[in-house]
Amino acid sequence: MTDIDLSVIIPAHDEEAWIDRCLSALLAQVGETGAVEILVVANACRDRTVSLAEGYAPQAAARGWTLRVLDLPQGGKILALNAGDQAATGRSRVYLDADIACDPALLAQLRAALAVALPRYATGTLAVAPARSWVTRAYASVWRRLPFVRGGAVGAGLFAVNRDGRSRWGAFPPVISDDTFVRLNFAPDERFEVPARYHWPMVEGFANLVRVRRRQDAGVAELRGLYPALFANEAKARLTPGDLLRLALRVPLGFVVYLLVHIAVRLRPPAAGWTRGR
Repeated sequence: MTDIDLSVIIPAHDEEAWIDRCLSALLAQVGETGAVEILVVANACRDRTVSLAEGYAPQAAARGWTLRVLDLPQGGKILALNAGDQAATGRSRVYLDADIACDPALLAQLRAALAVALPRYATGTLAVAPARSWVTRAYASVWRRLPFVRGGAVGAGLFAVNRDGRSRWGAFPPVISDDTFVRLNFAPDERFEVPARYHWPMVEGFANLVRVRRRQDAGVAELRGLYPALFANEAKARLTPGDLLRLALRVPLGFVVYLLVHIAVRLRPPAAGWTRGR
């Protein structure tokens, strides 16, 4: 049996609008990816996600990869992540949201970054996919310039770890922010961002931006309560008054929208649990 270099685990709940884009980009990867297995973990899907994903198995086999679809009756991203982990056999794990498209060199670069005998976390360079609504475009014009985002290795929607890195935790815990939980299990000098990009769609419209921002705040607050020691690894660049002034001058409309979202979030505490914006 061929040793698997990378296991790509894709939790998917009703993703028929996105799964083609995600899998097509994965199967167009170039460079030294090694042997790859793709695990689409469909959870409580009521649409065509399963059949669409299964249709890519022959294309994967043609390049010597495997693609399997796990069709779980229960919903939940954490459940899907853990089921994918149990089924995966690769030396390194790539955890990928189903609405993301990867640049062609990404898997090869992640594999190279993880090929060390030390715990390591890697991600690609995050690129916000073009938005349809002017509100989201304006918000994104500020968000992508935030110090935290520009600092690299954000890992929103895509992160990867090698075998030693995966030993940092057991099963994924039932938390809102799985990507933040994993990132904080690694010190800043263990986190790497490769040059290849991945395209992350931001939610559309003001109400969705507020709802998702509340979820993000709730996720961080939850982790602070459950795993306070992890925040020694945060090293998150703070937004200074000088940063705010520069943003207001450079992208004034975006700054106003970002500020309004911030105010709307603060007017009502974040709700517990997972919220889907799109």
